[in-house]
Amino acid sequence: MQSPTINKAMEILQQLRSISEGTDSISVKLNGIVQMIAEKMGADAAACYVTVEGNRLALFAGYKMNPEAQNKVIFHFGEGLTGEVAADSRTLSVADVWSHPKFVHKEELGEDEYKSYIGVPLIRWKRSIGVLVLQNKKVHEYSAMEIEILETVAMVLSEIVSSEEMNEFKKEFSKSTALNDREKLKGVSLSKGYGLGVSVVHRRRQAVTKIFAEDKEKELHRLEIAFGQMNVDLDKKITEAKLGMGEHVDILDAYRMFASDKGWYKKIANNIQSGLTAEAAVERAYEDMWNRLSGTTDTYLRERLHDLRDVSDRLASYLSGDFGSVKKVDAKDIVVIAQTMGPADLMDYDYTKIRGLIIEDGTPTMHVAIVAKALNIPVVAKIKGIFSEAKTGELVAVDGMDGYVYLHPSMQVQQKFKEKIAQRELLQAKLAELKDLPAKTKDGKHINLYLNVGLSFDLDYIDSTNCDGVGLYRTEIPFMTSDIMPDVNRQVSYYQELMDKAGDKKVIFRSLDVGSDKLLPYWGNVGEENPAIGWRSIRITLDRRAILRKQIKAFLRAAAGKELNVMFPMITNLAEFEDAKETLMIELEKEKRKGDSVPKKVNVGLMIEVPSVIFQLDEILPKADFISIGTNDLAQFIFACDRGNPRLTERYDVLSAPFLNVMREIVEKANKYGVYCSVCGEMASNPIEAMALVGLGYRNLSMSGSSFGRVKGMVRSMNAEEVSDYIHSLLKSGKRTLRPQLISYAHDHGIEIY
Repeated sequence: MQSPTINKAMEILQQLRSISEGTDSISVKLNGIVQMIAEKMGADAAACYVTVEGNRLALFAGYKMNPEAQNKVIFHFGEGLTGEVAADSRTLSVADVWSHPKFVHKEELGEDEYKSYIGVPLIRWKRSIGVLVLQNKKVHEYSAMEIEILETVAMVLSEIVSSEEMNEFKKEFSKSTALNDREKLKGVSLSKGYGLGVSVVHRRRQAVTKIFAEDKEKELHRLEIAFGQMNVDLDKKITEAKLGMGEHVDILDAYRMFASDKGWYKKIANNIQSGLTAEAAVERAYEDMWNRLSGTTDTYLRERLHDLRDVSDRLASYLSGDFGSVKKVDAKDIVVIAQTMGPADLMDYDYTKIRGLIIEDGTPTMHVAIVAKALNIPVVAKIKGIFSEAKTGELVAVDGMDGYVYLHPSMQVQQKFKEKIAQRELLQAKLAELKDLPAKTKDGKHINLYLNVGLSFDLDYIDSTNCDGVGLYRTEIPFMTSDIMPDVNRQVSYYQELMDKAGDKKVIFRSLDVGSDKLLPYWGNVGEENPAIGWRSIRITLDRRAILRKQIKAFLRAAAGKELNVMFPMITNLAEFEDAKETLMIELEKEKRKGDSVPKKVNVGLMIEVPSVIFQLDEILPKADFISIGTNDLAQFIFACDRGNPRLTERYDVLSAPFLNVMREIVEKANKYGVYCSVCGEMASNPIEAMALVGLGYRNLSMSGSSFGRVKGMVRSMNAEEVSDYIHSLLKSGKRTLRPQLISYAHDHGIEIY
């Protein structure tokens, strides 16, 4: 005898087959199927959403919904309850939607009287191709039997939704919406947020019209004046800008160094000597570099080519005398549209007025995108043709959350954007109020929050955030921005400034970490095929021991009378750590014998970045005072994934069971040996990822200054023990990522992750 569940499912499936095999259009069929399912399941309303354009859900069929909403209502993956079902590919049942934090009310649906909700994903090849939704006017808990029936029905409905007839219908739908909604363009989000402003098309590059010089000396003089003025202006713009600190500042300083490079200047001058005008000489210098490096797969070098293109265009604009025209935009709020941009281009505008940035050729690793992100400017890229079509002076809205751009937005769209912008401003104000509040979870767990510091002369975040200290000082940045190798005294001045600024707060210095994508201008490029796993970091300084000894001397002298914390990066095995530690201890003894003042205490630690060292933790931890995990490199090596490759950007996730299990093992081993353990990689700067780290047992996080308030807000809104229980229940999951589950958990438990 068959169970009631099977009987009910079979009854619905038989009618579903009957309707689908009819001669009506696919639209009529789908509406009939939705009505039949609703009636059989006792629902007051039903809908079928179908995936279009990759990550949008369009209402294709409805029962007891506003008929005018069909083919018009759109949910993005992750938006509202229906978008959550599609993004997570799992059934979601809610007894009362109006009390659920993820519920998004769309007035045009006409669903005001409905309370209960169940959404079932339609899955094909492990991907959501739609969502079946049932709703009731009364609060209703869907039973396990009802859910089983609907999931069985959804399997068959998925076949219909993926049929050729349906695909043709979806194509026509996409064409019609493209014509009716031309103002809405889909791109790729590179920086989150919302922006509304007047468009400014960024045009600076001009074609070279005169190739051969009539007077070489005159051209050399023009070059000298333009080169000098460009660098004076760059120094002024970047120094005066209040940019905080972090990777974006590192990028701008490296760019400034690039613009003043004497070797580049000499190549241009030599081209003038060969008979070219200054403008043509600049372009020839760029072309020569392009011909040599355009075939490289190295991310660092590719980005340097972008920087060279920008600085070449910048110098050409000074030569032509038209530099500064971008300042003539008379608008309170602007959105910059460019085909490509260099990181310093944002400084040419009053960047406090920039509400959005659209880059046709942008990538996540593009330097201008990183700088814009640090300035809280939403960025959308990969919208083909927008640079040639856009005109200065038109109203534009930028949705950096979902990657959309609205040209000539309607009043309704403008109002929605203003509301979203106001909400984010309220959030920023709320984060500012957290400064003097403790970073303590709801169940009383104190989380130490530190800063990652890039440049020693820009340390405003130490005061503005009221952080617990500096969890990572990147000592390579002064080396990269110097024309020559900094001597001991010069290094002491850098480190002392930081120690003075930090006062009694903890400061952790990372020894020189160069190589790979961090090249020093006064060192020759060793030309490695795989620099990320080549001669870099501690491998260089152990081979060139004099560099390490000088830096250690500077550490010891800068921290005289205070506590000194030094960690060594890229440690691969116990022998390397012992070798580096011994070098430090020898220098300490030398300073003592000389009678010089030394730190009152010296702690020696290491970065956990290379997987091999994880297998030696039992041997290493008893000999280390602390460890800090660099999740960027650790994830790159564990997944064998170049983190700078745009094709792999979203392929692997640190919020996956394999990586989280590695992180769990590290912190559990550290706790076992009583060793201070922190995370200083990007995971600690992202609220949802930081939530996972706290759940795994981490109590020390170091992050970028721009992320500090958001992470602190997350910490204060979470219950550490409850999150711990939940995340440990997921660690055997075979899913590619646990991010959707963790985001849903955060929403359900009121944890602030934005």
